Amino acid sequence: MSVEASPSPNAARSPVLWVGAALAAVVLWFALYWRLEDFSAWVAGKLHLPAGSHVEEAARFFVFDTPKVLMLLTLVVFAMGVVRSFFSPERTRALLAGRREGFGNVAAATLGVFTPFCSCSAVPLFVGFVSAGVPLGVTFSFLISAPMVNEVALGLLLALVGWKVALVYLVFGMTIAIVSGWIIGRLHLEGWLEEWVRNARAGEAVVVPDHLTVIDRIEAGLEAMRDIVGRVWLWIIVGIGVGAFIHGYAPTELLASIMGKGAWWSVPAVVAIGIPIYSNAAGIIPVVEALLSKGAALGTTLAFMMSVIALSFPEMVILRKVMTTRLIAVFVGVVAAGILAVGYLFNFLFS
Repeated sequence: MSVEASPSPNAARSPVLWVGAALAAVVLWFALYWRLEDFSAWVAGKLHLPAGSHVEEAARFFVFDTPKVLMLLTLVVFAMGVVRSFFSPERTRALLAGRREGFGNVAAATLGVFTPFCSCSAVPLFVGFVSAGVPLGVTFSFLISAPMVNEVALGLLLALVGWKVALVYLVFGMTIAIVSGWIIGRLHLEGWLEEWVRNARAGEAVVVPDHLTVIDRIEAGLEAMRDIVGRVWLWIIVGIGVGAFIHGYAPTELLASIMGKGAWWSVPAVVAIGIPIYSNAAGIIPVVEALLSKGAALGTTLAFMMSVIALSFPEMVILRKVMTTRLIAVFVGVVAAGILAVGYLFNFLFS
């Protein structure tokens, strides 16, 4: 009597199969992305809108950018989810604990690029960093860099507006995070933390063992994709809708006069406007794309984007749980000054 062998339960967990499936999915992604423009043109044609009208321009922008941005976001988030599997909050805290200011600010800002914790993570991260002995200024460098100079912003900027703008954003975003954190550290404002945070005793930093398999890391990428894309897709569509309206209806001359290089007051104005706006990098970048296409100055546009991402009002509300109002005011003031400097500098350099 013969016994039929059943498939091994480990077959589905074969690293070769998982890596092969991941590579096949990436190849399929590129195949679809290359045909996206033709597909979007076909969809726009089916709408039978008046040729050359404002509504047709807006519709073409929306129909093309919506799948494009969502596809780019999916790929970038998956890739960086795999990279982020090497960095847990505990490991990040351990890497920064005991770092001196200066080098610590640079290390913190660099780690922030690869560990884009959202504003809802700000309180536990802040307390964990401070209680682990991370200097206050170093902690601020991380908290500025993480939401502002993250992989989603850089990936979408690179794909939508080119490597030069992405590189500019990376260099000056990190500069703001490093310098702002260093300045706050030099002011020695630890006494302006809430009392319960000051009383937190430094605990031993926990380093998570690096035991994850390649399958675990691919699963981390998939989980990041489900989590982040699932949370921001609606904001992306809203942002693309705003960008489509600007692209189709905003007169180039008017927008250039308001956000152009010659309007010196536009940089502080867009920073003031950007702070109360709640958005993420993925949602604001389609707006940035539309503004630049309409003649808005690069410095003014970057200042608007940075203020929306780095100084969002909801994050200030959350951070109020661990900081006094005075410390939040210093934080906003220092970061806003850096953003203003970036706006004016680039408007001057690219005039």
